[in-house]
Amino acid sequence: MAKEKKTPEQETPEEVLEQETPETEPETEADTTPESELETWKNTLAQQEEKYLRLAAEYDNYRKRSAKEKESAWTDAKADTAAAFLPIYDNLERALKAPCSDEAFLKGVEMTMTQLKEVLGKLGIEEIPALGEKFDANLHNAVMHVDDDSADENTVVEVFQTGFKTGDKVIRFAMVKVAN
Repeated sequence: MAKEKKTPEQETPEEVLEQETPETEPETEADTTPESELETWKNTLAQQEEKYLRLAAEYDNYRKRSAKEKESAWTDAKADTAAAFLPIYDNLERALKAPCSDEAFLKGVEMTMTQLKEVLGKLGIEEIPALGEKFDANLHNAVMHVDDDSADENTVVEVFQTGFKTGDKVIRFAMVKVAN
């Protein structure tokens, strides 16, 4: 007997279920075992934990970078401001070296110079030591060279312009004469 093709209205619910369910049911049961489900959840958890750790590390790097940029901006602004006052410092230094017969005037220039040095010191800006020091290209700018047997080799023997730095950042190099 050949099976006749039935229309959907003629089929019974059991026949419809038989047609819809595949015959390879044992494989799907093996995939849904508690052990395989547990492994799937463990893998998902491990991936999410890795994402979290990467995000936490990225945020920590961002926070450190922002703090460093903020500190750098403060240092740069301080150095730029101090650089604007250095010509005043140079003029006061020249005024102190010039001969003057008026004691009151000289006292006023000395007080002004002292006050300017205190302000620079409070900002963390310090003079670069130069006279009698070994020449350091990172701190000094040699504009003259002289042969002097009384001085050690590569020693600063004269300072033409005082140098300044804040921390490790040089605001202005010391302009110096170096002995051979």
